[in-house]
Amino acid sequence: MTQQQSTQQPTQAAQPKNLPLLQKNITDSVMERVHEMEESGGLITPPNYSAANQIKAAFFVLQQVEDKQHRPALEVCDKASIANAILDMVVQGLSVSKKQGYFIVYGTKLEFQRSYFGTVALAKQCGMKGQPVANVIYQGDNFQYEIDTETGLTRIVKHEQKFENIDITKIRGAYAITVLPDESRQVTIMNIDQIRKAWGQGATKGNSPAHQNFTDEMCKKTVIGRACKMIINSSDDAYLFDGKRDEMDTDNAKEQRQAAADQPRTVIGEDTAYEEVKDEATDPAPQPAANNGNLFNEEAPY
Repeated sequence: MTQQQSTQQPTQAAQPKNLPLLQKNITDSVMERVHEMEESGGLITPPNYSAANQIKAAFFVLQQVEDKQHRPALEVCDKASIANAILDMVVQGLSVSKKQGYFIVYGTKLEFQRSYFGTVALAKQCGMKGQPVANVIYQGDNFQYEIDTETGLTRIVKHEQKFENIDITKIRGAYAITVLPDESRQVTIMNIDQIRKAWGQGATKGNSPAHQNFTDEMCKKTVIGRACKMIINSSDDAYLFDGKRDEMDTDNAKEQRQAAADQPRTVIGEDTAYEEVKDEATDPAPQPAANNGNLFNEEAPY
């Protein structure tokens, strides 16, 4: 790539000449591994989730992914890490084409990182009712909350806000309200220092255009991310055993799924920054995130 080319934003990443063969090898490998995990009881995908469709869609999205030097991810990243990244998406039951996560290049490794939308989608899969609701607390707001000393639960007592208080330079914090599977309400509160520390875990350290220009919306996403994290991490696999799907299953399929319920699950690590990563997708962190178990053999041909 010439110096002149490197200063231009490419409209489409140049692709390997053997793209069709590469696509077939990688997608076939991932589907084979998915089938193996499903048959052994190590993986159950959510109802109405088509792993085959999402794997194919992910590969088309992947063709547009580049590293920081605008080199195509399909050329830079080793094939095993590409397959692992796609499998990571499937294990979480998410869709990269729906912006529920992003493929990010770290050196020669490709990783899938769950986005804000993916976190909310996964929380809903785990039983969260409806959509989470978040509000920003500005300087001058009359905001009061209390903690029940018996249950330890937080409750918003009052939040009065005047229109003239809305100023992204005077944000004091934010809170989110989510409805848990048992219909109880969970209140999550973060002050602005906690929010900024969460942003500090991301590649842009909270200095991206989105954080600077839409600080209020990013605060909401951050506190919602923390609220959903509790639902996701404290859930079991009950949401995978949908009653309607069971009615359509054969007796054999039901027996396999019941046996699978007692098997260990493949678990993928959570994100910690609770922020949108789309604008950061080509800006790798100083150290790549730890690989949560090599699900594919590095030496396997693809």
